[in-house]
Formats: sequence, C-alpha cells, structure tokens
Amino acid sequence: MIWAKRIGTVLALGFVMLTVINASWLAPNPKGNVKLIAHRGVYQAYDQTDLGRDDCTATRIEQPVHGFLENTADSIIAARELGAQMIEVDIAPTKDGQIALFHDWTVDCRTEASGDTRDFTMAELKALDIGYGYTADGGKTFPFRGQHIGGIATLEEGLKAAFRTRLAFNFKSKNPDEADLLVAALKAADHNIANGRDIFYGHQDVIARLKELAPDAWAFSTQGAKQCTTDYTVMGWFGIMPDSCKGGTIFIALDLQWTLPGWPNRMIARMEEHDVQMIMLGPQLPDNYPRGVDIPEQLGDIPRSFNGWLWVDDIYTIGPSLRPAFNSRTEEQSDALDAALKRRRAARE
Repeated sequence: MIWAKRIGTVLALGFVMLTVINASWLAPNPKGNVKLIAHRGVYQAYDQTDLGRDDCTATRIEQPVHGFLENTADSIIAARELGAQMIEVDIAPTKDGQIALFHDWTVDCRTEASGDTRDFTMAELKALDIGYGYTADGGKTFPFRGQHIGGIATLEEGLKAAFRTRLAFNFKSKNPDEADLLVAALKAADHNIANGRDIFYGHQDVIARLKELAPDAWAFSTQGAKQCTTDYTVMGWFGIMPDSCKGGTIFIALDLQWTLPGWPNRMIARMEEHDVQMIMLGPQLPDNYPRGVDIPEQLGDIPRSFNGWLWVDDIYTIGPSLRPAFNSRTEEQSDALDAALKRRRAARE
C-alpha cells in the first residue's frame, strides 16, 4: 500500500512537472503574424480523393471560378496580389539545360503533346498549350484550350513575376545534379539564395547537395521535416529539442496540432530558440498525406499567436479570407466562389 501511494505521488508530480514545462500560457507571447505560402500559385483546385502519384490532376478539377493555371507567370503574379508572402513552384530541367516551372514528369496530362518533360527543349515546351487537358466534367468540355499557349514559364519569368515575393522551389527529381543546375541558374539571374528567404525542398539527396552549394539557404527534405515532427511529438514533452529539428523545418498538421507539446506558445518559443522554421499544413488525408488549407473556416483553427508559415492550397480563397484588403473579386466572382466552396464542403462530408 505504501509503495502504491509513493508510485502514485511520483506519477502525479511527474504529470504536474510536464504540464508546467509545456504550459503554453506561461510562455512569452510570440511576435509577428502568420505568413502564407501559395502552393503552385493560383491554380485549379482538384479532387484529391484516392489520388495516385501519377494521376492526371487536370482531369479532376472542380468547376473553374478563375482562369489561372499552376506555375505560370500570371498565376505567380495573382498569388502575390492575393497576399501570398511566398509562392511555391515546381522545377523541371529541360533538354537544353534550362529550367521550366512545371509539375508533371510528362506533358501528357496538361498539354496536347506526349513524352517526358525533360526530353523537351524550352522552346518546344513554350510552343505547347498548357491548358489543353483541363476538364471538370469528364472530358465533355475543356475550358482552357487555346488560352494558355506559351504558358509554361521559364525560371527567369517566374522570378520576374514574383518580384520581391519569396519563392519555394520544389525539386521533383531525386537527381542531385538538379541542385547544381538550379543554383547556377539563380546565380546567373542575380538571385540571392544565401539569405534564407526562399525555400528549397525535395528529396534528401538533392537537398544534401544544395546545402553543399548554399549552406545558408533554407532547404529541407520532406522526410526530414516529418522526422522532426515525429521526434518532437515525443521528446518535446520533456523540454528536449530533437537534433532532427535544430536549424531545420517542422510540419504541423492542422488537425494534429493538439498533439504537439507546448502548443502553441511554448512550442513556438522553443522553435524560435533553436532556429526551427514552422510550416502549418492542412488536415491530413486518410493516407497521412496532408493537403494545404483551402476552406476559409480552417483559418479559425489556427491559433492567433501562430507566427510561422501556412501552406495554402487555394490562395484565391484563403488570401482574401485572411486579409480582406486583398479581395478584389466582383459580385459575380464572389457568388461563383461561394458556390464552389459549398460543393467542396459537401464532397468532404
């Protein structure tokens, strides 16, 4: 009986100690506001249900409420004007050693051509209609055909469109040579990559090479960020910052934020102390693949004190929802968006 009481006392004291260590209300109030990363700029939202790695997203789009397509210069400009502080783009090396902003491994999905993207020269990609394959009704209509010929952007066009807005460069390949190609191209464009403003992310082998070329760049692998999240979820309860997090990046899923020790203020203070960049994602899908935020009410689930980055899948909706000053939609456009959001919500019920 005595030992049982002692064990109970120790456990109770331990619980109290862990509670105090991780008490958010005892932490300093974070400075700054949430910052938005526009995934692929302004693009056509699509159904992610049972989406495979190589599925064509252009054939899964929702009924369009705007005319922008991902990774194009117009899309980047629009994202900036909608309040994004950073815009994510996908890079694809071309046959002639240039860099296109294009997501897919092949051109089959979005354009009228076929073949591996990397087997085309930049001029050949420029001749294609990037809006050719988009359909919201199973192929009955193709609303963007003929409107985006020449829309595949070069790296230089993307930089110009972004102006002073930060960019997040996504390496789709596992080939470390693509880090060399991108760094050389950015230097040739007189774009500073050593100041930590932009993001570089992708496979760990590519990121390791990029860090060799630009040690001060903000670069991370998806695997590394997820590992930081996993490790901190355990070690953070004891006030320990895992080595996998220090100086790195952590992912925070919107629907799992409550599992993180010290959330929000104590955790934010720890991350700032150890130079960890925080990126909040949207709710996780059933296969543990998180989407970005794309419905206005999700903003209400984000603590007011969160001052990290928010991954946004629909900046057209979220930008003006968070900061109404960026809303320049007409009444007709607003009505169309409201109807689209109603359909999006219903599809997830």
